[in-house]
Amino acid sequence: MANTVLIGQYVETHSLFHRLDPRTKLIGIFVILLSFLLLESLLSYVFATVFVAGLLILSKIPAHVVWRGLKPILFILSFTFIYHVIFTKGTVIWSWSFFELTQEGLYNGIRFVWRIVLLVLLASVLTLTTKPLTLAHGLEKLLSPLSKLNVPVEQFSLMIVIAIRFIPTIQQELDRILLAQKARGFDIPSLSLPKRVMSYIPILVPLLFTTIQRAEQLTYAIDARAYGNGRGRIRFKQQELRRIDYQVWGIAILIALIPLLLKIAGI
Repeated sequence: MANTVLIGQYVETHSLFHRLDPRTKLIGIFVILLSFLLLESLLSYVFATVFVAGLLILSKIPAHVVWRGLKPILFILSFTFIYHVIFTKGTVIWSWSFFELTQEGLYNGIRFVWRIVLLVLLASVLTLTTKPLTLAHGLEKLLSPLSKLNVPVEQFSLMIVIAIRFIPTIQQELDRILLAQKARGFDIPSLSLPKRVMSYIPILVPLLFTTIQRAEQLTYAIDARAYGNGRGRIRFKQQELRRIDYQVWGIAILIALIPLLLKIAGI
């Protein structure tokens, strides 16, 4: 179901991260995400893992929600690992026919899969602890200086948040189509892997059609509420930065500097 998607969901747990300003979370997580791209050594990966695990614990997000949300990307993780194992040349550990398992391939496969999981979990903290509308307002305030250059900041912010919110909606539509197929006696999970992959191709057409329909209905709903270009609209709940927000910014910068320092020091 739609709750199997990690990004795009919101979980109310009344934690510290839920009370932070959305701009604080946007800037802090973006800075740390960039620093995670510099991960190379085992020590840096262990540090990043401990940090992300600490964030998930402090945000009070249930472990079963995190695990259920990672399931949809298991195929991507498996493909990434197999790709690096097969196509990375180096010291051969085991070989069979034309297939060669190398030490460098195992290392790169584990490293890239580990990094993807960390990036997904870190990005999910933002959406799991922030309501979509609140996130849109925060993004709009961050980009507000660009409005002086006639950049449609309000429309861009709304578009980004709607796109994130549509991720679980598309998953829900996919589940509904699969249930309809199963009711007709066509059980895709029971097929072999090659047939299962090919059977998903005809499903893309109705999925695309229903997604376009939902987007069109959403457009009519926005027009019916006279949203317009969004400029000049007032907010019932104003967002103000507090001392804790500036402290979190400082902590985020320090955390982001650690992978860089470890890389420079070669540790």
